[in-house]
Amino acid sequence: MSEQSFHRYEELNEIETSGILAYPYSFEINCNSIDAKKQFENKELTQSEEPINISQAGRIVAIRKMGKASFVQIQDTVGRIQIYLKKDDLQNYDMLRLLDLGDIIGVKGYLFRTKTGEISIHSTEFELLTKCLVPLPVA
Repeated sequence: MSEQSFHRYEELNEIETSGILAYPYSFEINCNSIDAKKQFENKELTQSEEPINISQAGRIVAIRKMGKASFVQIQDTVGRIQIYLKKDDLQNYDMLRLLDLGDIIGVKGYLFRTKTGEISIHSTEFELLTKCLVPLPVA
């Protein structure tokens, strides 16, 4: 077993020891990444408008940690979307350190546009759906 695979098994053990189901049976999504972006594309939300709530799931393809906030990009069956995770908004933010590329997560939150103009999901909750124990192949 490679060192990376061994490390992932250790992370899986820590996740399960903390009482989190590493392989839960379901997560309800309400749209895919392309539909989410289309819903928000031409919309400029004012503070008085209701946010567009999203429930999305996908495989982690990128993680950027920046102190008390992180950006995770997930890929579903049709495309990719960025997730914004803020420590102050999430009870389980510290679990992010146990996630790797290839893991599948479910995210609930609302759509917003970042300072760079990218349509993203501001996560209000997230959960691990599947732990990837074998590293993804590099293209």
